[in-house]
Amino acid sequence: MGEGGLKTAFETIREEVKAQFETQKRVLSFGEYLDLVQDDPRGHTRDAARYLKDCMDFFGSYEVERPAGSLKRWKLFDLEFGLEDSGHQAELRLRDRLAGNEAAQEAFYRILDGFEREGRANRLVLLHGPNGSAKSTFTACLMRGLEAYSDTDAGSLYRFSWIFPRTHEGGGIGFGTSSDEFGKGDSFAHLPDDRIIAKLESSVREHPLLLLPRDVRQPLIANVYEEAGLPEAAPDWVWTGQLSRKNQQIFQALLTAYRGDLERVLAHIQVERFYISRRYRVGAVTIGPQMSVDASERQITADRSIESLPASLSALTLFEPMGELVDASGGIVEFSDLLKRPLEAWKYLLLAIENGEVSLPMSNLPINAVMVASSNELHMSAFRQHPEHNSFRGRIVRIRMAYLLDVHREREIYDGQLVPQIPKHVAPHTTYVAALWSVLTRLRKPDASQFTDSDLGTIAASLTPLEKADLLADGLVPARFEADQGKILAGGIEEVELQGGASSDYEGINGASPREIRMLLLDAAADFEEPCVSPVTFLTRLAEFCDRDDYEFLKEQPDGAYRDHGAFVEVVHERWLDIVEGELRAASGLIDEHSHLGLFDRYMTHVSHWVKKERIFNPVTGKDEDADVDLMKSVEEKLGADDDKAFRHELLSGVAAWAIDHPEQDVDYEALFPRYIEQLRQAYFDDRHGQVGEIGQAIVALLKDEDTLDQEEREAAQQALQVLIGVYGYERSSAKVALGALVDARYRD
Repeated sequence: MGEGGLKTAFETIREEVKAQFETQKRVLSFGEYLDLVQDDPRGHTRDAARYLKDCMDFFGSYEVERPAGSLKRWKLFDLEFGLEDSGHQAELRLRDRLAGNEAAQEAFYRILDGFEREGRANRLVLLHGPNGSAKSTFTACLMRGLEAYSDTDAGSLYRFSWIFPRTHEGGGIGFGTSSDEFGKGDSFAHLPDDRIIAKLESSVREHPLLLLPRDVRQPLIANVYEEAGLPEAAPDWVWTGQLSRKNQQIFQALLTAYRGDLERVLAHIQVERFYISRRYRVGAVTIGPQMSVDASERQITADRSIESLPASLSALTLFEPMGELVDASGGIVEFSDLLKRPLEAWKYLLLAIENGEVSLPMSNLPINAVMVASSNELHMSAFRQHPEHNSFRGRIVRIRMAYLLDVHREREIYDGQLVPQIPKHVAPHTTYVAALWSVLTRLRKPDASQFTDSDLGTIAASLTPLEKADLLADGLVPARFEADQGKILAGGIEEVELQGGASSDYEGINGASPREIRMLLLDAAADFEEPCVSPVTFLTRLAEFCDRDDYEFLKEQPDGAYRDHGAFVEVVHERWLDIVEGELRAASGLIDEHSHLGLFDRYMTHVSHWVKKERIFNPVTGKDEDADVDLMKSVEEKLGADDDKAFRHELLSGVAAWAIDHPEQDVDYEALFPRYIEQLRQAYFDDRHGQVGEIGQAIVALLKDEDTLDQEEREAAQQALQVLIGVYGYERSSAKVALGALVDARYRD
């Protein structure tokens, strides 16, 4: 780009920035700000709680289907806003999204709704759960959402500053009562910098309407709310709030100097838009577990920047508040690991929550922020035993943040946070294997006595950890159950899930943390001798991890098949081999995955005609023929039926009952007879076991460049390999690892 082109581009950018500045209404006089309040009274009289609730509503929500039922998820926690800006930034943002935890989102939104009804945020929201259960991620998503929302027209936020202009002689403006140089409606808000001798900002970012005396402000707000048809009351922040000590002193000094002329006092007000920013600690602040009150005051009258203030102000002793609670004003403040502090270090929050103020040496600091804290369960348990606990119970509302029990949601963590950061190929199912083992370590054996339905309790208590994980993630009912048992379990998934969280030792309080799993995955990725990160390398690290026994959850005593974390390594390994075997079957083209369903459908047709003593039309011969007894016996042999006649009548009775419950619907044999369908499926695969093994061995030989295949075998292997690569996401390196492990485990003589 030439010099002229660069100047033209810069001029275009300059004009765009200027236009955007004016469009966003960045700087206003007090009168102009009142026009905004008139146009949108609710939007411009919000406190921090309503602002955060509106932020969640702004980005919207959607329903997610889970086996236990439908849940609402707020889009804010997906962090998909503004992703068109940069591919790299979009990737980083999605890495930090919140996986699962829809129940916690719902609970938090209800709390904000309660704050709105009560007029202010009068409780501290405490997120508690084991280490690594996304408590910090939850709050970080809220802060990111606030940042994005404050950049929109709907989320505009304003604060005010005091402007003191120069006189024509160059000195500061006086406070005479003459109005010769000041016309009605004039304001100093838009003066250029060279005309301004001093500017005093409100560090607390107080609402501009607080500049109006309460007896004037309340009727004004009530009027604009009524005209806008708003049924709710204005929040306490603007209805009964007051200026900070510094701003009240300035206000009163000006009002005295101008002999009560409020218009001339407000002429010194510049209303300026501000934006939430975590980086610059504006409306989004995280406080670590340090031992101090999170606000203080400093004297500002000694600051040389305001030496030129008029004498009436310079004579005042002005203090302004400072600190984390001040920085968080208008947004959210997070007390990270709050209960790690000695109780005395944060006892001040008792009164702060109760009164909405923090007592400082020279004044009281009003708090306009949603206070969120986090704690692990160890400190939470100790806090419950503290004598002061009851004093805090009414001022704290708790939200449980357990480890995830849904394999797919757990996998989202590793797919989003790790896979984009690993510079080499991550084999298919690696993160699934990691997620499955994690979830298995967290599950508790269902207690039959805790279920209202004894039949459901008995069935649930018989579930293996893997079966329970499949049930919670996919609603998958084990095929080993009879149809009636399967129906009971399918209808009781929500109760199974709730029973696991019914005690203080809830499901998800212990087990593998995502932090440990990330560590193991990164360790596997650091193996430079391996061309890819595969389930094999991860499971090797996982077995070593279990042997070290360094973590408390690894020291738990097994409860039957549950909590046997070392054994879960083999369980997960077998599940992975099942998946790879299924992909090999499909890729080979030797097996029709649905042919067993067709066989069962034909079998039921012949059984129906056999029971009714009816003949069946044969489309091949074009004749009506007797039911095929050989076909029926062949299927029944695979299903292990002892009494052919009784078995056939039992099946037809089941079909008749289905027809009554599902009128005008085709019979779903997979739902009606899952155990029989699975038996037939397995028998079908067993018949072709050898063929699948041969194609698997041929692919392994092809990948090892072994010269042992004839032309036909090589072509078949290449065709199947292309399916594995193109359809299932393998590369040659990961296919070699997966099929090598499968062949060694299941297809070697």
